[in-house]
Amino acid sequence: MFTGIVEERGEITARDDLTEAARFRIRGPLVTSDASFGDSIAVNGVCLTVTELTDDEFTVDVMAETLRRSSLDRLGPGASVNLERAMAAGGRFGGHIVQGHVDGVGVIVSVSPSENWTVVRIGIPEQLARYIVEKGSITVDGISLTVSSVGVDREYGDWFEVSLIPTTLSETNLSGARAGVRVNLEVDVIAKYVERLTGAGRLATSGVEGSEPNE
Repeated sequence: MFTGIVEERGEITARDDLTEAARFRIRGPLVTSDASFGDSIAVNGVCLTVTELTDDEFTVDVMAETLRRSSLDRLGPGASVNLERAMAAGGRFGGHIVQGHVDGVGVIVSVSPSENWTVVRIGIPEQLARYIVEKGSITVDGISLTVSSVGVDREYGDWFEVSLIPTTLSETNLSGARAGVRVNLEVDVIAKYVERLTGAGRLATSGVEGSEPNE
């Protein structure tokens, strides 16, 4: 379990493509400072298991299913990634409930900077739109953010916006946000449970993971 409060911006230092999998080595001095074999670390919002530790780096194995359903498939050496250790039971709950299970991949539509914040619009798979509400929580590449606006248009289909303060930009990989970049999305799990318990989920399209935004 995670909270979506990024602890460190790490860097992929190596990638080995294996049969139906990939192995990443990632530099992250903070998250490795007390890590052990088998620990969970969220990498761009994807919960992964530590398989090796060397100095300030850790290694994770990513199966083909995870590569297919997330943006990790396009990352290689030099890529900046958001890192968060699993939440400690006695720690502060600074963000919201984040499982590290990607529900879909969005695409950044536009980035609109201003003096004190930057608005990022993200196109989303149609099946995820019902879970995203204005002022609700959303996880973007492992970052817990508040939705500032939602909408739909002919060109991009469903979209939502988040307003980023300078600290969020400087401490996460969204500092390099630009149109066309793919990002991992995890919607608020509470919304999915409510839908299921009320029976609404029976009428909704199943298998939202890995869906692409509308063209």
